[in-house]
Amino acid sequence: MEELDLQEYSVSIDLALEAKEWAESGGAGPIPGLVSEFTDNDGIKITRLEVQNDQGSRAIGKMPGHYITFEVPELRKQDTGLQDRVATALAQEFSSFLERIGVGKNSNVLIVGLGNWNVTPDALGPLVVENVMVTRHYYELMPDQVAPGYRNVSAVAPGVLGITGIESSEIVQGIVERTKPDVIIAIDALASRALERVNTTIQIADTGIHPGSGIGNKRRGLTKEILGVPVIAIGVPTVVYASTIVNNSIDLVREHLQQHTSKTDFGLLDSISEQERLQLVREALGPLGQDLLVTPKEIDQFIEDIANIIASGLNAGLHEAVDSSNVAAYTH
Repeated sequence: MEELDLQEYSVSIDLALEAKEWAESGGAGPIPGLVSEFTDNDGIKITRLEVQNDQGSRAIGKMPGHYITFEVPELRKQDTGLQDRVATALAQEFSSFLERIGVGKNSNVLIVGLGNWNVTPDALGPLVVENVMVTRHYYELMPDQVAPGYRNVSAVAPGVLGITGIESSEIVQGIVERTKPDVIIAIDALASRALERVNTTIQIADTGIHPGSGIGNKRRGLTKEILGVPVIAIGVPTVVYASTIVNNSIDLVREHLQQHTSKTDFGLLDSISEQERLQLVREALGPLGQDLLVTPKEIDQFIEDIANIIASGLNAGLHEAVDSSNVAAYTH
């Protein structure tokens, strides 16, 4: 199989599942070095993807490791019952994820909420930090009064380089050196190449994260190699590129025409690949002010809802004492 160079497109492919779909879009079949498993639990679609070796890594542009993707299109309807089910499923998957990578029940955890709290689509990390259950101060000040079933958890929202003048990774590294966590959980907003996945998808990965990578602004990473402890990344796509919208719209228009006319030949649209077409759209949009990042107008409510889901799932996944069947009750 001829491997696709994803470097040109990596700014809009944060999700490992999308990178896999993109690499397979040429029709060459399964990619060596990738193993995936899919389940659908009443509207909650879960894809577990393992990048086993360098061959699989090069093919999709993602580091070797485990990636879990939740896709819940109905989250847009703001159904609180569905949100609770997603939080419960997230807690269960996250607990299993911790066990698989060797994080014990007594491990100390540092939660890092990446992003800019002043920009709504980028405020996911800080919002999650506001709602997670932190306990480290109790362990430090009154350890004998901490009830069984709770884990030592601390949390921080380090801001962004433009606000602090300091790389997020440098801030986290200083905290790691002083507090000595066993594992870091980093939450960040991502970019998607599919409209339907914006604000409806959650990705968990054990490969760390590079803040700003979703918008082509790669910063110093939060990874085990840099920080010295395992880093689990949780991300939600909250924005999409204008070029992606145009590219997807071309497909929708073509499908519409096929359904309502007898026309089957669409000339250039049929003769070039999706990758070539996306690059063509980006080149056309360039003179108009570069490729814009777009977010839904309901982003204020969406970001609050998805942050609560993640915080609820983390609270139940990290603390055994939290009732996993009623995780929403444990957020602020």
